[in-house]
This record gives sequence, C-alpha cells and structure tokens, in this order.
Amino acid sequence: MKYPVLIESSTDNNTYNVSVPDLPGCQSKVNGIDQGFTASIEMIKSHLSILAEYGEKVPSASSIEKQRSLWREQNKHLANAEQRLIDSVWGLVDVDITPYLGKSHKINVTLPELLISQIDDRVSKSEQHKTRSGFIAAACIAELAKE
Repeated sequence: MKYPVLIESSTDNNTYNVSVPDLPGCQSKVNGIDQGFTASIEMIKSHLSILAEYGEKVPSASSIEKQRSLWREQNKHLANAEQRLIDSVWGLVDVDITPYLGKSHKINVTLPELLISQIDDRVSKSEQHKTRSGFIAAACIAELAKE
C-alpha cells in the first residue's frame, strides 16, 4: 500500500518532522529529507505491527491531494500555514501490508479458466507479485480499500 508521507522542516537544529497522516501518531524527527522517507517505512511497519498485535484493521492509504487539503484545513489558523505547506515535502512510500493482515489460511476459490490464465501471465511478468495467491490478495486489498 502506498502511504502519503509529509516531511516538514522543524524550528530546532535543522531537523525535520516526518508524519504519516493516514496513521495517527505515526511521526518522528529526522536529520534530513532522504532519511525521512527511509525512517517513514520503518515507522509504518512498526505502527502496523502494533495494530496487528491488537487485532486492529490496517488503515487504507489516501491520496496526497486529500491529505494536503486536510492539512490546509486543519492549519488554516496559522499565519504561515501556506508557506509551511510550500516548504514541506510530500511523497509516497510503498509498504507491503500483507504481513500485518494476520495468519494465512488456505481456501478453495473457483475462477474461470481464462481469468486464471490471465492472472498467471501477469504474475509471471511481475516483480511485485510472486504468486497467484499474492496477486489475488493484492486485488482484494485494493478493492476493499475503495471507499
């Protein structure tokens, strides 16, 4: 899943505040923008691990556009809000959420032969999907994430 990440310059000692708006409380301070994106991946994994430990659902990722709009609305009272937004860096980090969805179970699924062939063809050419099950799981996650 691709989560939007916000990196804002901090007022103290040339550090940056990194946050993942779709995961409340998932934030940290870093020394550089590149380090912010690297740190955000580990932050997300730790956050999702805690959610999984408590049996909580993995939150869906939203778009950067949606998060920028929410940020602007929540901070409109700040005198320098627009400049802070301009000085901020937004990006997407891709995290495999499969390990945080719980234990895998084998199920029987009946699909048309042509569909199975298309899935197998896609999987054989994909670096992202290693197995038919992984492809189907990713498709299900994407469908369930739609609002």
